[in-house]
Amino acid sequence: MEAPGYWDNTEKSQEGMRELKNLKDEVEDYQNLKQQYEDIETLLEMGYEENDASLIPEIQEELDSFTENFESMRIKTLLSGEYDKNHAILKLNAGAGGTESCDWAGMLYRMYTRWAEAKGFSVEVLDYLDGDEAGIKSVTFQVNGENAYGYLKAEKGVHRLVRISPFNAQGKRQTSFVSLDVMPDIEDDIDIEIRDEDLRIDTYRSSGAGGQHINKTSSAIRITHLPTGIVVQCQNERSQFQNKDKAMQMLKAKLYLLEQQKNSEKLSGIRGEVKEIGWGNQIRSYVMQPYTLVKDHRTNTEISNVNSVLDGNIDPFINAYLRWITLGPEEE
Repeated sequence: MEAPGYWDNTEKSQEGMRELKNLKDEVEDYQNLKQQYEDIETLLEMGYEENDASLIPEIQEELDSFTENFESMRIKTLLSGEYDKNHAILKLNAGAGGTESCDWAGMLYRMYTRWAEAKGFSVEVLDYLDGDEAGIKSVTFQVNGENAYGYLKAEKGVHRLVRISPFNAQGKRQTSFVSLDVMPDIEDDIDIEIRDEDLRIDTYRSSGAGGQHINKTSSAIRITHLPTGIVVQCQNERSQFQNKDKAMQMLKAKLYLLEQQKNSEKLSGIRGEVKEIGWGNQIRSYVMQPYTLVKDHRTNTEISNVNSVLDGNIDPFINAYLRWITLGPEEE
């Protein structure tokens, strides 16, 4: 039998090892960047001394790589929030528009999973509801990786798609909306008082795409916080008790963020609450017809290659947002 506090000590030890690894990785990244800089200097000197223009493409390639790595390291320094280093929990909700909006939610889910895979992060589905004909009505999933919340908090809000709908026989352009909520995965017990009488706890049968995402059991949990109207759900864990614990953890995280917003005018202005999933509230537009453009309406960052963005290339938007909330609007 393990001694009292065994698991607590084990978790603390694992957390300490993760922190040590992260610090080692940061030092290694800096050393690699320094070495890359010195390599570029050497190539430049060789090019000048030998008057060798054939080195220009290699120098340009090294410079582009250095710039990308430098920018990535610089952005990490902006992740100074209390829970920025934590894993992130995301929830996508299709707006009005039926099948078209559900399909758009499915596209966004793919976009974020592609982004996570490219970062070396893992994705865990916590709750999933299929669309009636296609796509996803709602999905809650956890992205596990260092600074996942710090990066993905930039994505919270309403995302708007404009395209010729494959579900429209007339081939007309259609606009769809999906909201994304983002919260940190806070494992520590947050000091937030939640009264039993303020909660409505419902159980329901887990659902997934033919069992693809979730095992279909009767252990799924939905918790409604009556004073705020916040609803959290979990159906991924093995038992009803584990689902309830995870759902309560998510509820505490959401209430914590809500309290932050109330107490901080700056955070309230920047992060904001997800409002109606429709016109006027979107943070970003993805236009596929009559032209192709993805534009973030907060930072004015634009990318014309929509397919690249939908394949997970969202770092330019995330980085611009982090600079915007930390340093303020950039000069034109």
